[in-house]
Amino acid sequence: MNENTPHILVVDGMALLFRSFFATAHSGQFFRNALGVPTNGVQGFARHTMSAISIFQPTHLAVCWDMGSKTFRNELFADYKAHRPAPAPELIPQFDMARDVSEALGWKSYGIQNMEADDLIGSLIETWKDEAKLTVVSGDKDLLQLLKPDVSIALTKKGFTQYDEYTEARFIEEYGITPKQFIDMKAFTGDASDGYPGVKGIGPKTALKLIQEYGSVDGVLAAKEKLTAGVQKKLNAEEEMLMISRDLATIHCEIKLDDPLEELLIPEFTEETARVMEEQGYSMIAKQGLPVSPF
Repeated sequence: MNENTPHILVVDGMALLFRSFFATAHSGQFFRNALGVPTNGVQGFARHTMSAISIFQPTHLAVCWDMGSKTFRNELFADYKAHRPAPAPELIPQFDMARDVSEALGWKSYGIQNMEADDLIGSLIETWKDEAKLTVVSGDKDLLQLLKPDVSIALTKKGFTQYDEYTEARFIEEYGITPKQFIDMKAFTGDASDGYPGVKGIGPKTALKLIQEYGSVDGVLAAKEKLTAGVQKKLNAEEEMLMISRDLATIHCEIKLDDPLEELLIPEFTEETARVMEEQGYSMIAKQGLPVSPF
């Protein structure tokens, strides 16, 4: 791809909203608006996104959202994310507020009931991978399975400006497997944050070694007789959960998202935009969006 190739920044909106909320909530800084409603998560999400635009210099932007706490993955496994505590009362109103702010700023947003933001991110990549460069901003390592030649995953670190950026080449060098094989690795290890166990007793090192040697979950099962007695025993006991975990770990990339690319163009942040943000009680967004006057 050349210098005229579109560059789409894909933002995991919910990840940035949660991250921003908890960054200040622990100290009681909720930045309430005139109605007393907290705005810390919303303003942090928007400011983080604006910083990412400044850092990565994209031409286009898409923000992806979870829509509700239940998805098709809960039908596959009832305990999926079931252990997570209910959102704090101060965060609950900010879910809708964040999507409203994203729309007010002219940022293209995606959210579909029964699907996760990860699936929308994967589907956007599948839609535009041959026509654009894509950079994904999130804190979720699950997204590493989506890496391709012109796709990078920028994992959030400290603050708004630090990222641990993965390319396909870096991933292969570090893990010794392809990004797609990361799904099979997670099938064995499970994901504590998402509440599914994988195969009990098989950790990341063993899982990675198995995938490096046998290529996939199916490859490992086909070679079961070659494995140690201990690993065989674990697989025999947990094979059904292994297959469920693979399904849970797989990001779906087939959602039809056929909006024209022009709809993802990043609009200019104008004085009128700043005025609207100020009126709605988002002074920090207004301040960050406008360039500082030299006078």
